[in-house]
Amino acid sequence: MVIPIVDEGLGNSSYLVDLGDGRALAVDACRDLRALRAEVERRGLRVAFAADTHLHADFLSGALQLAATDGARVLASAAGGRAFDHVGLRDGDEVDLGGLSLRALATPGHTGEHLAFLLLDGSHPLGVFTGGSLIVGSAARTDLAGAERTEPLARAQYRSLRRLAALPEETAVWPTHGAGSFCSAPPGAERISTIRAEKAANPLLQAADEETFVRRLLAGLGSFPPYFLHLAEANRRGPGIVGDPRLTPLSTAHVRALLEGGAALVDVRPARDFAAAHIPGAISIPLREQFATWLGWLLDAGRPYVIVRNPDQDAEEILWQALKIGYEACAGELAGSWDGPATAIPLISADRIGPTDRAGLLDVRQDSEYTAGHIPGAAHIELGDLPTSAGQVPHEPTVVMCGHGERAMSAASLLQRAGHRQVRVLDGGPADWAKATGRVLEEGA
Repeated sequence: MVIPIVDEGLGNSSYLVDLGDGRALAVDACRDLRALRAEVERRGLRVAFAADTHLHADFLSGALQLAATDGARVLASAAGGRAFDHVGLRDGDEVDLGGLSLRALATPGHTGEHLAFLLLDGSHPLGVFTGGSLIVGSAARTDLAGAERTEPLARAQYRSLRRLAALPEETAVWPTHGAGSFCSAPPGAERISTIRAEKAANPLLQAADEETFVRRLLAGLGSFPPYFLHLAEANRRGPGIVGDPRLTPLSTAHVRALLEGGAALVDVRPARDFAAAHIPGAISIPLREQFATWLGWLLDAGRPYVIVRNPDQDAEEILWQALKIGYEACAGELAGSWDGPATAIPLISADRIGPTDRAGLLDVRQDSEYTAGHIPGAAHIELGDLPTSAGQVPHEPTVVMCGHGERAMSAASLLQRAGHRQVRVLDGGPADWAKATGRVLEEGA
């Protein structure tokens, strides 16, 4: 039995395979092992093997943690050069799981050392863990190793997908990356597939030749969080072993001293609470499934930070989301009430945006979202670019918008930190404006 464990925030899936004798195989387990451990305990299993398809760039692997705490054997590509004990596998190598076996298939493209793992019952393929090679409706990006390797890896991805497409059509496809992952592009609810379904519907497998494939794959690449550039090496070295994380309570005086020393203040409260009142200079990153992504996009990994949260917000969730992307510099949280000044960012409803507002509209969604439909006249800067681009925004009354309001509040907080004093946030998104005004959104860049 193969149990998918989906991280909706990062858009990835890990897998737990019940081997039928009380042991289990974990594939592409994240450092935040809470959901996987819950499945293991519920089913009375022990993780005996932890396989990683590649050196993940968007999350820290939990394989080393499983080795330390559960005695799991780590299975990974020999070409990855991992600096810790593991079983280094090459193309065609097989691992006996006890009844089932796992065959390594070299499938470079998303990364140079990438492996897919074919799960076999005897000689019969049950399914293939494809990591970032063949995914539902696409293939994962090839630009994370640098611009000079993007096209060569795209060509390798072409060959890898053709190799996987030659598997029996009933073979299940269990990818790691899916909708919501910045390692892959296509939206959609489906996270698992079959070789037959992908051959019939995946546009990249419909490409007539290698040149067409490369052109299609590279055309779909968007921006990605800067922490992606560091995690592959962190996974090669091996993430540290983590116990139960705790948020250290900090007094106002201690927080103030940390801020004076260069620490960041990350306010994880809902956008409406931040809008009503917040500590000047705080960055709004509301706690939700995407918290880790935006923490990693808006804050340098080594910079110390202090958390501000509501009492009913889960401190453990905050820390695990940060730890799974390697953000370990949390100094603690503000304990009690802030005794200094506070500021606010007004919310504005969609029906209050009129023609005179449009010169000061800023849309901070991703490029693909903006081109699909935006309020006419709205300027566009992706939220991820604002830490270095806030100076490009004119110091004039500005309404910031995204799809619902959370990213817009993050953007507004960054603008406020940069000295903008006339910032408001659209309560909702462009679709709400179109509905409220009866106007049509504009498409294109």
